[in-house]
Amino acid sequence: MRDTVRSPFIWTIHLARRLTVSAVLLVSAGCASQTGLWSSGRWVDLTHSFSADTVYWPTATPFHLEPVFVGTTEKGFHYEAYQFRAAEHGGTHLDAPSHFSERGIPVDRVPLDRLTGPAVLVDVSPKAAANPDYRANRDDFAAWEKAHGPIPEQAIVLLRTGYDRFWPDPLRYLGTAERGEAAVAKLRFPGLAPDAARWLAEQRHVKAVGLDTASIDYGRSTDFETHRILAERGIPIFENLARLGELPPTGAAVVALPMKIEGGSGAPLRIIAWIPEQGDDR
Repeated sequence: MRDTVRSPFIWTIHLARRLTVSAVLLVSAGCASQTGLWSSGRWVDLTHSFSADTVYWPTATPFHLEPVFVGTTEKGFHYEAYQFRAAEHGGTHLDAPSHFSERGIPVDRVPLDRLTGPAVLVDVSPKAAANPDYRANRDDFAAWEKAHGPIPEQAIVLLRTGYDRFWPDPLRYLGTAERGEAAVAKLRFPGLAPDAARWLAEQRHVKAVGLDTASIDYGRSTDFETHRILAERGIPIFENLARLGELPPTGAAVVALPMKIEGGSGAPLRIIAWIPEQGDDR
């Protein structure tokens, strides 16, 4: 069984190494048929759109889109342009290591290799549905590895809690619709346990970790230990992901490209996954 489980990983690692900008451009231009690599499979967009409804931390500046000009110009052609403002950390976004580590690198210096690669999906949604304070733990990863084999080194680990079904209702997604500092104590949503984060970093040497809630630390956290463990080890975090339920446990490849904000501690993120037919082992 181990050999059968490993083969999608071997293929996906090969895929991830070839997942260059030129390859992505080929696919987006409708040229997938010109290369066998992209001839069989599909893309999944794991990103929530940014709008006035986008969920942000209770103390963060929400997304605001303001029109500069929309309409017909005096020369008779249509033109539109907007400006926006928002906090770094909100909506589907990346946490750079500098977010929780003094020595951590900012978002513009996160290596592309950390943002692209083979993905594994660990689904804890039944447990998260029963307990809004649930933290994915070592037992969850042990159960996953019993079914699918060891998490390979340099994988991107995605954690599905199922909370994206509540988006963009802040009351159900965050546990509170209130804004301001006092609302932070009322946050309730699942996350990743610190000991599991340390194990992923030190025993499985993962590239990145992502999930479909507002924070890798569960809502009631006050010390953000999971953030600190990953940040201190240079591991970027993807938060507020969408549609993780469409991914297989193994075989997908992820491309996660944040806005390249110089010196930023995080940034809005466009994250997509490629699922080849031979990688879908659900």
